[in-house]
Parts: sequence; structure tokens; C-alpha cells
Amino acid sequence: MKAIIGDLNINYIDEGQGPMLLMLHGWGSNIDLFAPVIGFAKKKYHVVAMDMPGFGKSDEPGEPMNVDDYVNFVLDFVKTLFPEEKEIIFLGHSMGGRIIIKLASGIKDGRIDSSFTIPKVILTDSAGIIPVRTAAQKKRTARYKFYKNLITKTGIAKAFPGTLDALQKKFGSADYAAASPVMRQSLVKVVNEDLEPYMPSVTMPALLIWGDKDTATPLSDGQKMEKLMPQAGLAVIEGAGHYSFLDNTYLYNKILGSFLGISF
Repeated sequence: MKAIIGDLNINYIDEGQGPMLLMLHGWGSNIDLFAPVIGFAKKKYHVVAMDMPGFGKSDEPGEPMNVDDYVNFVLDFVKTLFPEEKEIIFLGHSMGGRIIIKLASGIKDGRIDSSFTIPKVILTDSAGIIPVRTAAQKKRTARYKFYKNLITKTGIAKAFPGTLDALQKKFGSADYAAASPVMRQSLVKVVNEDLEPYMPSVTMPALLIWGDKDTATPLSDGQKMEKLMPQAGLAVIEGAGHYSFLDNTYLYNKILGSFLGISF
């Protein structure tokens, strides 16, 4: 399905009946990866998921987006397509979890934007905690800054515009290298925001599901979130990585079903 949100053409799915469950995917992902979870959850819930701006089949934003911009996009999406919804449960993976943390922490008296309540949230291998950089990572960053300064001051970057882009691709992450210029700027804005200060304000019941082999957002992040969020509980899936809902869909859905009251 397609809808215009703001000035962007957004791809989304809308399946099932019951209380609304809104799913937010991670960076570099799309709604297709949620298929096994959607197929399970729609037995009892009205499940909605969209390709976020710049991902899947949705339009790329004209300007870089930060976490607040993505939060506002989600609110605009709900206001535009589901204005009558009074209660929405959110489930997010990786970056989707980051958006939910920021969104849920803004609730006052159990309500955000005076339009709907959020009774529960599910964070799956969620982002939001700034990682402690290793010595090797610090050294790599220093090398990048050295070469960037060199080619900028010597005029190489101006004479050969593609040089700086090539340098950024070489030293950046795989996600950074694969992204377009506007999405690279968005990635930098998103990953550099520390959401730890917002976590104590996520006061509704929060289910944290983590793969113990996750290297992108390690299990220690989930353990820290559990301590910071007043009503959080952490469920660990052994042997699963950053996509725990795909690595062990059976166990993931059993955990989710227990939290949401869905018969398995």
C-alpha cells in the first residue's frame, strides 16, 4: 500500500484486526523482514508497518533526518492514516527501537501529542546506547581525520570531488558506504545521539528481546536498558544475532506472544 506523508510517498502494510501494533524496522532494512512476526501478530492485532523514509519502497527524504525527525514522521503517519486510534503498541528493531525510545519518553500523563496512548513497547536488538569505542576504532577514526584534513587543506578534495566521498566510504561502516549522500548524513545524525537520558522516562511495560550473539547492538546494551527503564524486562535468545526475530523466529514469537497475549 502507498500513502503520501508530508511530501513523501511511503510504502506500508496494514493487516489484521484488533488493538494496533505499529512496527518500526532498523537501519538499512524494510518491512519485508518483519513478515514472520507480522504473520503471527496479526492473529490478534491490527498490525501496521511502513518502510521509513529512505528505505525499502519509500521515498528518500530531501534533507537529512535525525531521531526527532523520524519520531515526527511516525506521528504524522499515524495522524494521516489512523487518526481515530487511541491506543498503539510499538515494536521496533535496531533503529526502530531508537525511535520508539525517543517517542515513548515524550509521553506526559500516559499520552503523547494528545492523540493516543502507548500501553506497551517491544524493543528488539535496539539501538540507542553510544558504544564504547575500542583502541582500534579510535585509531581508525584518527587516520580518517588525518587524511580528510590532508586532502582538504592541499586542495585535492576541491580538484577531485570524488576523493572525499571515496575516503568516507573506505573508513565508514558498511551501512554508511551503501547509503546515498542524504542518508549518510542521516545515519551520522541518528547514531551519534545518546538516548540513555531518555530511557528512565520510558515508564510503560517494555519487553526487550535480544540475541546473545548480537555484535551491532550487544547484549550489554539490552542489560543497561533493562536497568534504566522502570518496567523493562529482558528476554535473551541464545545463538541469535542482531536479527533475533529472524535467527530464531519460533522462540521470538513465543516470547512476543506471551507479552501480548497471543496464543501460539
